Amino acid sequence: MHIKEETKERHTLAVIVDNEPGILARIAGMFTARGYNIESLTVTDISEDDLVSRITIVTSASPPVMEQIIAQLERLIPVHKVADLTVLGEHVERELALVKVVGRGEHRIEALRLADVYRARVVDATIESFVFEVTGATEKIDKFVELMREVGLVEVARTGIVAISRGKEPA
Repeated sequence: MHIKEETKERHTLAVIVDNEPGILARIAGMFTARGYNIESLTVTDISEDDLVSRITIVTSASPPVMEQIIAQLERLIPVHKVADLTVLGEHVERELALVKVVGRGEHRIEALRLADVYRARVVDATIESFVFEVTGATEKIDKFVELMREVGLVEVARTGIVAISRGKEPA
């Protein structure tokens, strides 16, 4: 007997919720309790009166499991709307990273050269170190970090993915 494994696909979800204490813990707990992984998570207030927030979640799951995740999120009381940006169509995703690199001489010059290629900005500098700010797609950030390992990477801080649908309609 051969058991067919379903292919996992990466999905970006935009979840609109009431901005109340504990909602993030409830959503994260729902993922944890069912064994789902959150690959990226960002939260921001989206209303003038601070009553509504948008949670962007990146996760990977098979199509039936993704349907289950969305249905379970929609059942949570403070959730107003769940949009699967991956299914809805074209959307823009970005991430920001702060990357600390230590080096002297040629390593320092190479770090600056690579930063220029990746359009990273120097946001802090000392005689022995730089902190670069780089924004873009996750793959771009991953590659920049990988290259900086070779010239003196010390530390990385990343925001997680933010995403929005393209066009005039909200997600």
